[in-house]
Amino acid sequence: MDLSNLSPAKGAIKKRKRVGRGPGSGHGKTSGRGHKGAGQRAGANPAPGFEGGQMPLARRLPKHGFFNPFRVEYSIVNLADLEAQFDAGATVDPEALLQKRMVRKGRPVKILARGDLKKSISVKAHAFSGKAKDGITAAGGSAEVLKRA
Repeated sequence: MDLSNLSPAKGAIKKRKRVGRGPGSGHGKTSGRGHKGAGQRAGANPAPGFEGGQMPLARRLPKHGFFNPFRVEYSIVNLADLEAQFDAGATVDPEALLQKRMVRKGRPVKILARGDLKKSISVKAHAFSGKAKDGITAAGGSAEVLKRA
């Protein structure tokens, strides 16, 4: 055996379909495209969402809601979380919260009042709820509002 008598495996080579070459080919006349209609013509595939002329689903269903492109998604931290994670006298800012994996990167931080704070800590965040600010100052700490970038 050498390179001169190599041949492809049986069934590996298939003759191409020659359509429209007479009835003897089995693909004559309509060339396997059936009779009349869009399926017979070139480029015959309906647009995405086309449902044969009936009212498409996207138009049958009612519109719902509103998308506000200016909405700000805050990372939420509660007073109970600050009590558990930080010691008295600590300074809590977004970087410190990020190091302890309490917030997501790139989101502004908002402090909410769930739980009690008994330690005196200095908190810097982008937003505070009214009760959270009161809770921090009542414990002897300070609440400073940061500007969003």
